[in-house]
Amino acid sequence: MTQKILLLPGDGIGPEITAEAEKLLTVLRDRHGLDVSWTSAPIGGAGYDAAGHPLPPATLEAAKAADAILLAAVGGPQYDNLPRELRPERGLLGIRAALGLFSNLRPALLYPELADASSLKPELVANLDILIVRELTGGIYFGKRQTGVETDYKVGSHVVPSARVARDTEAYSDFEIARIARTAFEAARLRGKKLCSVDKNNVLESSQLWREVVIEVSKDYPDVALSHMLVDNAAMQLVRAPKQFDVVVTSNMFGDILSDIAAQLTGSIGMLPSASLNERGQGMYEPSHGSAPDIAGKGIANPLAMLLSVAMMLRYTLARSDLADKIEAAVRKVLASGLRTGDIAKPGEATVGTVAMGDAVIAALG
Repeated sequence: MTQKILLLPGDGIGPEITAEAEKLLTVLRDRHGLDVSWTSAPIGGAGYDAAGHPLPPATLEAAKAADAILLAAVGGPQYDNLPRELRPERGLLGIRAALGLFSNLRPALLYPELADASSLKPELVANLDILIVRELTGGIYFGKRQTGVETDYKVGSHVVPSARVARDTEAYSDFEIARIARTAFEAARLRGKKLCSVDKNNVLESSQLWREVVIEVSKDYPDVALSHMLVDNAAMQLVRAPKQFDVVVTSNMFGDILSDIAAQLTGSIGMLPSASLNERGQGMYEPSHGSAPDIAGKGIANPLAMLLSVAMMLRYTLARSDLADKIEAAVRKVLASGLRTGDIAKPGEATVGTVAMGDAVIAALG
């Protein structure tokens, strides 16, 4: 049966890298027997421009009907003055919540050819291979928000007669924590059988529950070694000795921050894909980078994270790990040949543009 893919190009460099992904999908369909069809829809700023909302109803309905979603990026400075509920990022949060995409898998893999592109010494990052499992539909990003003027507001021992106050609530249930913990333990079983749970349980009530539930879930996975780390220490350890980690599981906000740190260790966030999955196996796949409005339209964006997101889609939702392996091997071959976009090039090294890099991966795929 033909599986349906929804393409969400979004904003900034999104349409450029989506074009390369669509070329790849065409080759996989026409030459490699991938039985898929696809359509496109606007989201983010493009959704607001097209329909007055970052997640137009038609886009959401198309997402619900798709087997898998390939999203490029959202956001841009031209939308900075919109009300919060109409900002491009609300489209991304909205689709995650509507589809129940609670599990975010973000690998940080350093290709040997790019060891010199990392900000750390090669010996610290050589063969780096980390998987960060981020809870994606709970926590402070989805908690209750409140703004207003309060009287007699306390700042330590000082009382402010009148102050504008904003509150964002961090909330997690044991169900949400156990669900993402099981995802992480299952992933660890397929890798190095080592899981580090990151929290802030010395300060936050939500983190205290987080640690309690993760420990409880760990009883079902005696073959996986579980450790715990406070988030501030985890950030430090990622840049001090990153290879100590294999699989990391953490909350929504902590995962957002830590996965960006881990991504930079690989030399460029433009190299890294991600997957967001729900309980039905439906997935949304997207590069870990943003919309990069400063280079949008210049034809120089790195499409590899988008193409590797296609590989993750094939592996986790479309049940074609064989084709995922082919894409990943093609990317390695292209990097080994010396082709580089600007973000992964050494100073003075020749570079290629978005289209040339995409074409090179397709040529290497065969």
